[in-house]
Amino acid sequence: MSIRSTYSINTFLMLALVALTIGCKKKDYALPTPKDALQNDVIKRTQGPNIATQQIEFAYAMALPEARGKLTKATVEASIPGAAGTFLEHRSFYTNPIGGADVPVVVGDPSTTDHGITTVNFTVDTFAATLRYYYVVPDEARGKQVTFKFSVTSSNGETATYSMGPYNIARMTMKRLIPVSDNNLMYISLADMTAYNAANAATNADKIDLVYLYRTYTTSQFNHALVSPAANAADYLPGVTLPAGVNRDNKLRKVFNLQDFNLAQSQFGIYIDDLDFEKLDLTNSPNFAINLKAEAGVWVETADKKYRAYIYFNSVNNGAKSAVISIKRYEL
Repeated sequence: MSIRSTYSINTFLMLALVALTIGCKKKDYALPTPKDALQNDVIKRTQGPNIATQQIEFAYAMALPEARGKLTKATVEASIPGAAGTFLEHRSFYTNPIGGADVPVVVGDPSTTDHGITTVNFTVDTFAATLRYYYVVPDEARGKQVTFKFSVTSSNGETATYSMGPYNIARMTMKRLIPVSDNNLMYISLADMTAYNAANAATNADKIDLVYLYRTYTTSQFNHALVSPAANAADYLPGVTLPAGVNRDNKLRKVFNLQDFNLAQSQFGIYIDDLDFEKLDLTNSPNFAINLKAEAGVWVETADKKYRAYIYFNSVNNGAKSAVISIKRYEL
């Protein structure tokens, strides 16, 4: 099957225009003459910190003059093999000029991965393509660097390569959308990145860092709160009977307008990275955070100095006395 469509021309012109994007002098524009050779280019589409279990996405463009042959194979080699879910698209994408939507066109067989090398074999007659590569960061890459080598081969025997990186992989971990509820899933463990009920908290007492609760008063604003088990019970844990052994005394600081993009997944382009945890100083902070709302956040440092964390409130439900939280955690 032969493909000679808009996406092929667009990809080829993108590669030809790369040389003009840097260092050109102001002059009348003229469409450049494409090189008479196989070319490739890569852009990293993912922003923010690179976190274990999360994807890093690249767009890999490749093209050669139509008269010189067709594309036969594209590969990506990661210096640290990706986790399950790593793949190279076997579809090429182009932007529809009407509406701007990405349009996929199948150009090869689904990718295969062996020892960190992911391959797509082209099954159509095409001289240009843009494939997307999704690398799932493995846990063993945490705190290390990873590089990528992109390669393409054409039917005339030419090859082209493009190296990307090194990229730092964050030391922190992340878990999104953890449900918490007053008098049920109210005992939060930063070690396990989850919330327990009282029965399970009793069997994991040495891991419980925070208590979630919801209270309303006419004399003060309490509402949704995160409280250290060692906080003053009458003031900050009213009506709560802690399971035996749940007694940690941690430092907390509530903040607003810090909608980390990884946790909130909203329009805000704010990212909390390893450096933010390394510079965090909660020395004089209290052991409670009350009157929390949706999109609020809480910095936490455990008493044993093992973890620092940022807990984000994705949503709250006053009627159900519950909330949904997400956590970034940094091990000191």
